[in-house]
Amino acid sequence: MTNAQFERSGGNPAGSSGFTVAVRQASVDDLDAIRRIYNEGIEDRVATLECDAKSAEQIGAWWSEHDERYAVLVATHADEIVGWAALNAFSARCAHSNIADLSVYVGRSSRGKGVGRTILTKLLESAARSGFHKVVLHALDRNEAGKALYRRCGFAEVGLFKEHGLLDGEYVDVVAMERLFR
Repeated sequence: MTNAQFERSGGNPAGSSGFTVAVRQASVDDLDAIRRIYNEGIEDRVATLECDAKSAEQIGAWWSEHDERYAVLVATHADEIVGWAALNAFSARCAHSNIADLSVYVGRSSRGKGVGRTILTKLLESAARSGFHKVVLHALDRNEAGKALYRRCGFAEVGLFKEHGLLDGEYVDVVAMERLFR
C-alpha cells in the first residue's frame, strides 16, 4: 500500500493548512508506538474492555497473528504515529473466514482531528480488497465518539449486549456493529 495523505476533514487531499495524516502499512518497528496508543485506550476506559496495560511481548504475539489480509495500518502526523487500526480474525471457524473484527485507536493528543476516520477509511478499503464480506466490531455503548465514527464509515448497529463487561467495578453495555461489502 502506498502512503496516502489526508486533511482533517477525513479524505480531502492535503495541501491546505490543517492537521494532515499519512496512512501506511505498519511494520514491526511501529510496535512500541502501537502499544503506547493501545495502552492509552486501555487506561482511558472508553474504547476497550481490556483492563491491564499490554507488554511488548503481548503486542508482539498480537502482531504475529496479522498478515497481508489482516492488515495493520498506522496513521502519522509530522512523522509521529498518532493512531493505528487493524483487521483481526473474527473466529477460527471456516464459515467465518470472510468476516474480520476491527480495532481502531487514536492517541490522546490527536483525538478529534480526523485521524480515526482517515485510518478507518483506509482499513475498510484494505478489507474490501482482501475479499472480506463484512467487518464487525464491539464498542462500549458509552463511547459516543466511536459510535459516531463507525456510523459515518457505514457501520450499522445490530445489537446491544447489556452489562457485557466489568470495568472498575461497573458493568458496561457493549454495542455490536457491522459493515457489509456488497
